[in-house]
Parts: sequence; C-alpha cells; structure tokens
Amino acid sequence: MPKTSRRITVRPLTLREAEVARVVDLTPGMRRITLTGPQLREFTSANGFPQPAFASTGFDDDIRLVFRYPGQAEPVLPVQRANGLDLPKDPRPLTRIYTVRRWDPETGELDVDFVRHGIGVGTTWAYRAEIGDRVHFAGPGSSRALPHDADWLLVAGDDTALPAIARLLDELPGDTRARVFIEITEDAHRQELRELPGVEVTWLVRDGSGATLLVDAVRNGGWWDGRPFAWVAGEQRTVRDIRRHLVEDRGVPKEDVDFIGYWRRGEVVALETDQAVPDPERTRTPFERLHDLAELIAPVAIRTAVELGVPELISRGVTGVDELAAKAGADERALGKLLRYLHTLDIVAPAGPGRYGLTPVGEVLTLDFMIDLLHPAGAAGREMLGIHGLTESVRTGRASYLATTGQTFTAVRAEQDYEDRYLERLAKFQAALAEPIARSELLAGVRHLVLHSGGAGAQAREFVAARPDLRVTICALPAQADWLRRDLPDTIPDEQQRARVEVVEQSVFEPGPPADAVFVIRAFKNLPDADAARALRRAAESGGRVLLIEDTFDLDDLDEHDGEADLLALTVHGSGLRTEAELDAVITRAGLTRAARHTVGWGTTVHELIPAGTPDEEEKEAQQ
Repeated sequence: MPKTSRRITVRPLTLREAEVARVVDLTPGMRRITLTGPQLREFTSANGFPQPAFASTGFDDDIRLVFRYPGQAEPVLPVQRANGLDLPKDPRPLTRIYTVRRWDPETGELDVDFVRHGIGVGTTWAYRAEIGDRVHFAGPGSSRALPHDADWLLVAGDDTALPAIARLLDELPGDTRARVFIEITEDAHRQELRELPGVEVTWLVRDGSGATLLVDAVRNGGWWDGRPFAWVAGEQRTVRDIRRHLVEDRGVPKEDVDFIGYWRRGEVVALETDQAVPDPERTRTPFERLHDLAELIAPVAIRTAVELGVPELISRGVTGVDELAAKAGADERALGKLLRYLHTLDIVAPAGPGRYGLTPVGEVLTLDFMIDLLHPAGAAGREMLGIHGLTESVRTGRASYLATTGQTFTAVRAEQDYEDRYLERLAKFQAALAEPIARSELLAGVRHLVLHSGGAGAQAREFVAARPDLRVTICALPAQADWLRRDLPDTIPDEQQRARVEVVEQSVFEPGPPADAVFVIRAFKNLPDADAARALRRAAESGGRVLLIEDTFDLDDLDEHDGEADLLALTVHGSGLRTEAELDAVITRAGLTRAARHTVGWGTTVHELIPAGTPDEEEKEAQQ
C-alpha cells in the first residue's frame, strides 16, 4: 500500500547557486528571502554536466540550503555528478531544509520564508542576509500533487509550517473544502492568507505559553462528512499525536495522512563566540570514536525498550516505573535499571520521583519506522536478527540465520502475516524508483511487461498510469502473490488501469509468459551467483529485452550503509551486495551481455541485457 495517496514526481538532484535579491520581514517572526540567478534556469555545472531548470509544483516542496561552518570562509559543498550529488563525508555539508514558498518561472524568483525562533544555522543566516549574498541549495528532489479524490482537506501546522500552508491556499482550486489550523507564537505573527469560500482558517495563539494548542484544536474542531485528506506539520511530538488521533480515533487511512516533523524540542548550545550560531559537534578522539562504534550494550538496551513498548507507553502518558512495569509485563526492579541506563543515553529523563519522560532522542523511538526496524518482530527487525550470526557466516561463508533464529529466512517469508508486513514496508519506497522509469524511454514500445520485484505492485501502478497501452504481468511466489492481489485495489484504485495488471504465481527461476520486456528489480541480493545467472537466463527466454536493477557495492566510494546491507545479506542469505565486476560476471554466466546502461531518477542504474553475440544497435546500423 502506498505511503500516501498523493502522486509523486521525482526530479534530478541539482546543486545551484543563487543570489539574495530581496529581504522582507512579513511579520516580527517571519522573514522572506527572495533568491534569483542564472542557475535557476537551465545551466551547465562547473564540471560540465547539463542541469535542468528549477521546478517546484508541490505546495510542500523543500530545498536543502548549504551554509558555512562557523569560522569557515566557504561552505562544504556537495559534488555535482551526471545523475545526482555526492556528499563529502568528513566534514559533511552543513545543510538545513526549507519550504519553497513561491516559485515564479517567468521572473525566475524563488521565495523562502524563515521563522525566527531559537538558535539556528538557517535562521541566523536569513536574519543577517543582505542583497547580493550568495547561497547554494539543492532540490526539490520530488513534488507531490494533492489527492484527486478527497472530499475535503484537514491542514494543521505551527509557525514552521506556515510557508507551506500559505502556498497551499494560494494554489488550491476555488471550490476546495478545507479546515486549516495554524498555531503561532503571538498574534503579531498572523499573515494575510488567500480566502476561499469553502476554507475555514483557525489561528491558535500561544501568547508565551509553552503548551501546544494544535492537538486539542484538531480533536475538538468538529468533523465533516466524506473522505478527508490530512496534512500535518510542525513539532515532531505534536505531529505524532495528531496523526495518532486521526488514524486511531477518526479512522483515517494512514495513506491519507501526510505528516512531517519539521523540528523537535530540545536545547541547542550556542557557539561561545557567537550566541546566535549553534556550536558544531565537538571533536572526538580516536579512542572515543572507536568506543562509540564498538559499544554493544546501548543498541541492545534500546531494542529491549522498544520490544517492551516502553517509549510508546511513556508517550501515551504512562510515566511511573510501577505502571510501566505492569503494562509492559516486566519486573519493576529490573525495568528501573533499564530506565536508569536509558537516562544515561539521553533516551529518557526523570519527570518526578519514580517517573520518566522521553527526550527528543527518545521521541524518535515512537515513530512507526523506527519501531519496525528495532523490534525483533518488525518487518525489518526480524530480518535484522541474522546479524547475531555474523561470526559464523564470516567463518563459513554461508547464511547463519537458521542457527541464530531456528528457521531459515525463506521460511519466515513464507509466513503470510510477516510477508504482508514486509511487502507493505517495501512498497512505501517504490514510487520514487518507478515514476522516473515510467516517464523515461525504457518502456517505449513495450506492450507487455513481465515484472519480478518485491515492490511490484507500487511499481506497476506508476508504469500503467504513464503508459496507457502497457499490460503488466507480476510474477510472485504464493505468499507475495496473495498480498499483491489483496493490495492492488488500494495501490491502483483506477479500475481500468488495474485491469491491465495481472499477478501470477511463479518464481524467478521459471520461464515466464512471452513479453516485450522482462524487468528484474533488486531480486538477486539473496541469491548465490549460480542461481542469479539461472534466473537471468529464464528471463531472457521470454523473447523480449531484459531490464535489470541491482544494487552494487562501490569499492571506490565506500559507504557504511552499503557495508551494513552487505553483511546482513551474508548472514541471512549467504550472499550480499555484488561489486560491478561481480555483477558483470553473473550476467556473462547467464549467457547475456549489456547492450546499454541507463540512469534514471536519483541515479538508479538500469542494465539492458541481450543474449551474448547479439549485435547492439550501432552494429545493426552499420550492417544496414
């Protein structure tokens, strides 16, 4: 099921330099910076790569501004590549994310609004900015349209969400029905907003109070008939609580609630030499860095807290150790020890005798994504259990998941409940991959596509939406096929488009139906070389082109997360990420060769494969 019912448009990541053209204080708490410059149009980067013109079509599009580190004359900049950006690692670019308040393609003007609150890198830059100052930025990486089938909109946000809300109201169709709640620090921070007959705007003024007003306003603000779509943004805990209310109390489907935690409450330490600038992370010695990397107790203790549901319980108001122990099914004395340790990690903080509250770090443990990753029964967490057998896998070169958990991961995937959760989690990330492919020329002339992929449902949605003559056959194992058949009505609500998608129970090792093209997407990480080669041979037997996406390990640009994925795949499957050379060897072993290499979206490589000995297009032209 898709993460949100809003359609996505993915854009290439481009680093641009712009100049401050105007500075206007909208209110005592909001400053608008207008940026212009030739790099907002089409241009060629300094290292020779052509870049598209800036574009922003979504009301909550954001860009990532790059700032100088304190005391440095120039910022650390990302490096522009042909299909994306490379980020220096030590130090990384100092960036902050801001909403595109207004983009005017005709004048080439880009407005960004900055909230004045607390100490911040971006805030300080904006309130010291002068006409002619230069700044670099990247994005938006994607834009999302409003859902086309919602009966009304529920919009809620604080000062930091006001730029997005104001742009939303500027761009809404005149007949839109919406309820909008905006929380601001003081009455002087109100802004003039576009008025529409079907839109109710409620201003909530804190007037020095530290309490947030948004949650109660949404809970008590009444409810209209019909299907709503909700957009909620602001302080992370407030956003979390509103989302819970909408999903749990109002029954709004999760995909119809967009929520963004723009900021979290917490203390920011100012630089001693400049009280308006945050102090960057203090330098750590090699011993301290190694201690942090090798520490085992902290991640185990955090996972234990998640497994017991402690962060979730505290966030719902259960703060006493005795109450927590009773609800978590734990020993009170032992749980007290765990909470004391979590306090040293800045996960919880004392909230009175025998009581604890969550810190900003602890609040992150209430996010669904993190719970799924850290809980041993989560879709990601259960796979993560394989890492406990790393020593055995390194000694033997084989999977250790069976010895570690008592069953193979294949048997785990055969459990329908687990497969449902696994595939639902995977589907959330597919639109950004599939939408650029659907718009590219890769599927030009393809009338029938066979698809082997864990995220096939969401990918097929993008393909058939962009290609009205395309028919897609998804090949899947029984448990995956069962989930796909149940999920497709939600994933592809358009009946005519859904009628062009078929699910068949078939493995990647079986010859598929005749097709113009076979697309194999990230299906080989769990297969040894011989099996992967066999699967490619079977795909080629369809008679059409073979398109392959497979993550590889870049030896020239080592990445910690790639290393983690590689080791986890070793313990779970006995395989792992292949290097480019190792993937080429599998392609050759399958009797295929690469006819072309395509790059789409955010740098995704698609290999177009043909049988070895088949002349490529240039050779064909030469023979004619």
